Amino acid sequence: MRLARGQLGRSSADWRWGAALALFLFAFAGLSSGVTLTERPEVAQSGLLTKAYYSLGLFVVGGLEIGTPAEGPLLARCLLWIAYFGAPILTASAVAEALARILSPRPWQLRRIHHHVVIVGTGAMTDSYLRVLRRHEPRRPVVVVDERIDVIRRQELQQTFNATVVTGDITHEFLITALRLHRASKVVLLGESDFQSYEAASRMLTKYPRLAGRIVLRCHNLRFMRALQDTAVARQCLTFNSYQLAAAGLVRDHLIDHFHQTSERDAVVIAGFGRFGQTTLEELQAHAQREIATVALIDSDAARRLLVAEEQRRIGGSYRREILEGDISHPEVWHQLDNVLDLSIGSPTVILGTGNIEENLRAALWIKGKYPNALVFSRTTDASQLALQVGAEHDINYFSIRQLVEDNIPVEWLS
Repeated sequence: MRLARGQLGRSSADWRWGAALALFLFAFAGLSSGVTLTERPEVAQSGLLTKAYYSLGLFVVGGLEIGTPAEGPLLARCLLWIAYFGAPILTASAVAEALARILSPRPWQLRRIHHHVVIVGTGAMTDSYLRVLRRHEPRRPVVVVDERIDVIRRQELQQTFNATVVTGDITHEFLITALRLHRASKVVLLGESDFQSYEAASRMLTKYPRLAGRIVLRCHNLRFMRALQDTAVARQCLTFNSYQLAAAGLVRDHLIDHFHQTSERDAVVIAGFGRFGQTTLEELQAHAQREIATVALIDSDAARRLLVAEEQRRIGGSYRREILEGDISHPEVWHQLDNVLDLSIGSPTVILGTGNIEENLRAALWIKGKYPNALVFSRTTDASQLALQVGAEHDINYFSIRQLVEDNIPVEWLS
């Protein structure tokens, strides 16, 4: 179902009006040029209004009452024959489309829908949110919106999650109105464009102020999200970053207890200082700063990323911090780490959180083999049978970003 500002049927209506006008002019020109009809030969000598009347009649009954072109100029007869065939076909196509709209269940669902959840975006985060939602609210009406949705993806959302799928631009007022957001329980903006998500939220809140506190907005860019955090739009939305949500779950559910069980202050190595690494360090500072003695950050662009994080006043603390520039696949970076931090002492925590899953796995096995006392965490994209087997064999903790996100979606975001 296609819904956007003025686009619901407008494109088809535009060409039909043009075609109807052309066919009418063809018929009128043919009759005005002296073409006689087998059943109504007198029409050729009639006035202009009569010719116009019979030209319009072709759209309703075709030429059944007036017969077919018999005599007259060849070009005029050709134009009239085009109108004879084209006018009924055009009428039939318009009637068929109207019936299809009336009989289609989707538009009617939107007309009567209420207490529903509207999800914008069809990426992986949409699946994660829907899985959690369906565990808690199996019967909650759901509408999924995106600008482009292929047929297979549409069927997957409809059949797997029982969602109504709508194609359109969420920033268009027509679509915002059609989605009946004034009756929605939640609006979840999970699109790929951060700016468009904030723009959509702004338009929704302007039109429906009661949505304040009911819009969940995912922002990919941490820097952009923090820059807007003091704006009116952000204050009225529940904003989050997927990596931030995952990092909070990792620290709260897996690291805090470990820190409490060790007698000495802990050493933590964070390999990969992108969005996940930065938010992991923030969560450690917020919830376990007193438990940490040293944090070593490893990344090929660690210094610049640390400056960006410090610019946003997210990184601080009284612990010792070591910055190591390099890729975890390069042995030199681990030699540098040995020079500044002895991982053989105590029970250090090593978090391999880069986006390179293979290197995370390889490095985790190497570190655990060299430092069996270390608590090693290795990141995967999704749940992995291989990672679970290897982890069980070598005492390595594997975590999936997607699973951490699903485990930490607050219940109040669901309905």
